[in-house]
Amino acid sequence: MIRTLISCLIVLCATAAAPAKDNQAIIPFQEGSIRLTFLNDNAVRVEYAKEFSDTLPEWIYVNESPRIGKLNKTELQNGITRISAGKIKADIDRNKRAVTITDAQGRPVFTTRDITLYSTDNPDGTRDTGAQLSWDNSADEHLYGLGQFQDGFTDIKGLSRRLTQVNTQISIPFILSNKGYGILWNNYGLTEYNPGSTTVTLSRSEKAGAAREVNITTTEGARMEVRRDNTFTGVIDIPESGDYSILLDVGQKMARRHNLTIDGKTIMDQRNLWLPPTSSSIVTLTKGKHELSANLERGDNPTVTLKKLDGTSTLRSPMPAKADFTVFTGTPDEIIASFRSATGHAPMMPEWALGYIHCRERFHSQDELLSNAAEFRKREIPVDVIVQDWQYWGKHGWNSMQFDEDAYPDPKAMVDSLHGMDMRLMLSVWSKIDKNSPVGKEADAKGYYIPGSDWIDFFNPEASQFYWNNFSKRLLMPYEIDAWWQDATEPENDDLEGRRVMNGRYRGELFRNVYPLLVNRTVYEGCRTDMPQKRTMILTRCGFPGIQRYGAAMWTGDVGNDWETFRRQIASGLSMAASGMPWWTYDAGGFFRPGDQYTNDDYIQRMIRWIQAGTFMPLMRVHGFTSETEPWRYGAEAERIIGNAIKWRYRLLPYIYSLSHKVSSEGYTMMRPLVFDYPDDKNALAVKHDYMLGGNLLILPVTEPSITSRTAYLPAAKGGWYDLYDNSHLDGGREHNINVTMENIPVYVKAGSILPMSHDKQYTGDLKDEPLEIAIYTGNDGEFSLYEDEGDNYNYENGACSTIDMKWNDKSRTLEIASRKGSYPGMNKNRKFNITVNGQPSRTIDYNGNKTTLKL
Repeated sequence: MIRTLISCLIVLCATAAAPAKDNQAIIPFQEGSIRLTFLNDNAVRVEYAKEFSDTLPEWIYVNESPRIGKLNKTELQNGITRISAGKIKADIDRNKRAVTITDAQGRPVFTTRDITLYSTDNPDGTRDTGAQLSWDNSADEHLYGLGQFQDGFTDIKGLSRRLTQVNTQISIPFILSNKGYGILWNNYGLTEYNPGSTTVTLSRSEKAGAAREVNITTTEGARMEVRRDNTFTGVIDIPESGDYSILLDVGQKMARRHNLTIDGKTIMDQRNLWLPPTSSSIVTLTKGKHELSANLERGDNPTVTLKKLDGTSTLRSPMPAKADFTVFTGTPDEIIASFRSATGHAPMMPEWALGYIHCRERFHSQDELLSNAAEFRKREIPVDVIVQDWQYWGKHGWNSMQFDEDAYPDPKAMVDSLHGMDMRLMLSVWSKIDKNSPVGKEADAKGYYIPGSDWIDFFNPEASQFYWNNFSKRLLMPYEIDAWWQDATEPENDDLEGRRVMNGRYRGELFRNVYPLLVNRTVYEGCRTDMPQKRTMILTRCGFPGIQRYGAAMWTGDVGNDWETFRRQIASGLSMAASGMPWWTYDAGGFFRPGDQYTNDDYIQRMIRWIQAGTFMPLMRVHGFTSETEPWRYGAEAERIIGNAIKWRYRLLPYIYSLSHKVSSEGYTMMRPLVFDYPDDKNALAVKHDYMLGGNLLILPVTEPSITSRTAYLPAAKGGWYDLYDNSHLDGGREHNINVTMENIPVYVKAGSILPMSHDKQYTGDLKDEPLEIAIYTGNDGEFSLYEDEGDNYNYENGACSTIDMKWNDKSRTLEIASRKGSYPGMNKNRKFNITVNGQPSRTIDYNGNKTTLKL
């Protein structure tokens, strides 16, 4: 714990972003200077300021010495200075006031149109310096990222977004292009993407709509709230026909509905108990006046902002004092790997975290939790993690770091019982603490809260250390709980606005989006110090660039359950992947569910589709508000289908766990938008909800009710694609009409794939000595590296792991299994591999770690 506090103080006291001079160059530019910092072979940080003061702490980038060699400076004609290092070059054009980044192939992949600093006056007489970056986009360019949003877009080119941190929205200011670059906007506060130039304030109708009472979640628990619809109207005068990005802001911290019509045509319509305050779309408008109408909540104060699409992208922030961004170059995989190298590599998740995670709101007692865990084993439905949601603290107060003894008489025995069933416990914990609890009273007396709130001031190293000391001695050490659910880490909802942090030193607006990074850093570093023998697993509702280095996964927050919401969660997960975030999942089945969920056939069908898609995501997890989410609650047929989906998860664990190693060792992306593998396939880039799991499996979620077939585009791939379930073959490079049943969602295996698969098991550590199936799919050459280790510690960081490389030569029909590399305690040195070819058994071999070549 002392080491954690010292590291926090070092970060806060250091001048931010003070890289070694040998990877840095400063060039006069406009009214100030450009500072270039080469972070690795594919990344250069660009800062423009009138003068560099570097007073803010550096939280995004890791303090690793880059190995890029010497910087080379060349003065070119027409006022251009070229700085090169590693695989990239940066040209500073003082005449055109532009920066151009060139990749390893010598191609200019990114050129700024505008880098601007501007001033704004505040009501208190102070002045902020804002920054704006604009760049040109090509006609066939596609852009992805910015984190998790509820607008349903995966391709964000031209779209407007406001980056704030609220329930169901995670703002990651990173953009990935299919044209060979990525952009990270280095700003802790509010960011506007493609901000509009025209804003209309809508007027409230005097006639209120019908009232309804809803059960919602809050930072004080569940409560009933009366909501009332109201219509808002306005007129906008369009000066020029064209495509426009439109942003609706309801004017509150959170929305209950996003609704907008233009001239009677619906542009957006989404309702949930909680939604972000803004939503966006792209519309085509003709010159002239247009009628706006929005059916929202009566307490809203909505505005509509428009921006004409002009072939550029813009990032703007109101108070960073400098323009600060990093350009990454290469393929999508190289860009994300470079991003992780600069902002921190993701440690490996425990192997058990990749099994099935069972969650509900909520278990009410120790007996209820353990009886349901036992029922999973009795019914032979695989599971690895049971989650205890909020309010287990009962009479002791919110997040008091104490179980209520009336309902949880012996938490250590509860955890031990789960371990005895080969399960783990994840516990909900918060960054707010009841001020009337013993921990809260002490925190309050020491000034460790953000003033005016119940949130701990994690910007203050002493407050952060205080939080961890209590966390460790009250929860981690006495009970040996396995995983942590850091809820509401935005903090809920965008709550730093108007406050001061770090003992009042800074305005909260300056650090408006970075709070979740510091919360999760505290828990991760504390766990690594106080329980270093166990891998840390954190599930958190919000994030920021760099959070991947703290063993954190994110999820969608309190979303609804309808088909449109389902589609939007898939889109948001793909955007998170494109934003460099490797670990993400959703509340399968939706968090807010219908009151008749156990007997509503339409809902059960929809829930099954959520769960089936979740089988093929980085983490597989079910959750629901005021719900008993166990599969058997929904009838025998639903239980059977859900059980089969979970079993497929466990069959694929050798493949998934090997991918998770690539995430940590190579900066790989497991859940892959099609731009990662098919960046030049225009048909693939038009796909919104289908994706790759690793480089071998194409996942086709079923996102419509009661369908018996769906159209799917299978990308061009030599040798085509095989159905995962029946091994039938389809050609790539065209659309197909694919049969759909309730048994599963379509999944296709790319020709040339080598898939390691296990047999049915009840938990990840089950049947470790059973033979593995090595499934070969012909039609192309292929390779795969099977990774294994102890699964629940960090010994792999010191080389305690093994890899078995496999190669398939399609022409000679030869499988080469290389000699095993490495070893670890408990490793099974002698293995049986059942080899299948296109689903048909071929042969079984004994593998003892030596090279083996098979003619199949």
